[in-house]
Amino acid sequence: MCTVCGCNETEEEHGHSHEHSHGHGHSHEHSHGHEHSHEHEHEHSHSQQQHYGKGAAGLHIAGMSQEKIVQVELDILSKNNNYANENRAFFLKKGILALNLVSSPGSGKTSILETSLINLKDEINLKVIEGDQQTTQDADRINKTGVQALQVNTGKGCHLDAHMIGHAFDELNIEPDSLLFIENVGNLVCPAAFDLGEYCKVAILSVTEGEDKPLKYPDMFAAADLMLLNKIDLLPHLNFDVQKCIDYARQVNPKIQILQVSATSGEGMDKWYNWLKAQMASIAALKEPLKSDDNL
Repeated sequence: MCTVCGCNETEEEHGHSHEHSHGHGHSHEHSHGHEHSHEHEHEHSHSQQQHYGKGAAGLHIAGMSQEKIVQVELDILSKNNNYANENRAFFLKKGILALNLVSSPGSGKTSILETSLINLKDEINLKVIEGDQQTTQDADRINKTGVQALQVNTGKGCHLDAHMIGHAFDELNIEPDSLLFIENVGNLVCPAAFDLGEYCKVAILSVTEGEDKPLKYPDMFAAADLMLLNKIDLLPHLNFDVQKCIDYARQVNPKIQILQVSATSGEGMDKWYNWLKAQMASIAALKEPLKSDDNL
């Protein structure tokens, strides 16, 4: 079990159990300078103390002390963050806006993405990385829009990590000044802990899920810059308090921006597109000083 997110991967498998849609594996070295050697020590403590989430690590794993769990978590996240920082530097140098789309399964994340690509592909260079445990169904849907998508299957893993993203954008050959959508595995817990090198996280919450999700899964909404409240076309048929949901989201993240949208009816989607274009402009502004430095 992964000590960071509780998925079924062992520590050695974390970040390695993935295949791309073309069906072969990868050596663990990126063309832009990543070397991937994930090694973790396993010490077994026979302490009978059982914390079940109340100890320093916030979870219980049989045979491991709280101190050891914390150390393993720090090791995993530190290595992931090193990869993420390399990804971020690469994106910034190329003027690529990378967005990490996160949500629970069934929120309409892929539908929002599909509709967005159809409406933006004539204006913006677009690429997509699709994360799922199995199948290429989402990547197949995205490729039908005319935008290139690469599927990353995580196997037993419950989230993408920076190591996977580095391999994926090596293969996508993303043009400078592009918008890269990274659709993470459907999960409101694990992806919150793993930086991919993205510019920001966008959390999608559908009105069919209940307005209390930001309180139940605070880490995810605290990590997001934007929340898309999706499927608002269904509000007349549901007992969902929009204002209460917004209040809950801002309770865990006072700075979060919130847009109400419907991928089905198109309501609110123009505001989403305008937000994307504003972030593209921000990335372009950040890239300019790097271009000046290169010319020195």
